[in-house]
Amino acid sequence: MTVLNWKHHTLIQALMSRGPLKEEELFKIFADVTGKYPQGNKREFNDYLLKINKELSYVQMEMRCCRNQNDGGVCYGLVNTVPDDQSKLGTKYSVPQIALFKGVIEAIVQDVTAQGSISNIDALNIRLENQVQTVTESESQEGPSQMPPALRNFSMSQKEKTLDELVRDNWLCHTPEGTIGLGARSYLDLRSWFHSSGIPSCEVCNEAGVKGKVCQNEGCTARIHHYCLEKKISQSRGEIVCPSCGIQWHHGVAKTEVIEEGEDLNEPSQSRPRTGSKRKKMKANKNMAAETFGCGSSQNSQSGSGRRITRASARSS
Repeated sequence: MTVLNWKHHTLIQALMSRGPLKEEELFKIFADVTGKYPQGNKREFNDYLLKINKELSYVQMEMRCCRNQNDGGVCYGLVNTVPDDQSKLGTKYSVPQIALFKGVIEAIVQDVTAQGSISNIDALNIRLENQVQTVTESESQEGPSQMPPALRNFSMSQKEKTLDELVRDNWLCHTPEGTIGLGARSYLDLRSWFHSSGIPSCEVCNEAGVKGKVCQNEGCTARIHHYCLEKKISQSRGEIVCPSCGIQWHHGVAKTEVIEEGEDLNEPSQSRPRTGSKRKKMKANKNMAAETFGCGSSQNSQSGSGRRITRASARSS
């Protein structure tokens, strides 16, 4: 049986008390407790993660890393690996609040332009009744559904407070453009849900392309994260073509971070199939709340070394 010492406990407690941490923040904590910086001691850092996840597996949790698609930065957090009804009881959010969050997520992932965010007005105008199944199929054929009082009485001011709370808890975030996007916690906990919800995968890293650049070909669903596109451009040293349909890719990327190839703490054991060539409206899973608030991805991840990152600037062309 693996025995964790106070150094392992410190890393776990930091993530429990502070929530998701940026890579550089976790690296600093690791360096403070071990006296070694992860970039120069990758093997030892990975060994710590492996031991921590082995012990956390007994309580159906794991330390996971992901890339925040808003800025390309890597973040680490603790997630629940089993989405069940018992886990859902641990959430502090009410039914209307969860319904609002689900509506925001659906609006973001269904956007075929992959902006990765929606306006505050759109978020406040989410129809909560669409997020909760209130009647059976036979009842719905007999007459209109009845909205639960909790949803019907959920005021605009309560919606505003809920959005602020979701931002504070890192489920959502305010973007520099003044819109509402997904927070680091959503990217950590909803990773497997993204893959099962019909979101086209990034053509470079094969992760769900919630926010990225979309192919200009109307009949092509190809997407590339902005930071992955920057990497591809730096490698090609010139114009690139769409990996899916072959047309010239007219790019314009902002300053982000470039991914270098390497193993990932959350790298899946098998690559996922690409999506089809026609655009389809993506249907959000109504059971998403089970995978959101305290009920993270059910897909077990393999622990390995985190991605190495190099920072590079690229001006939009």
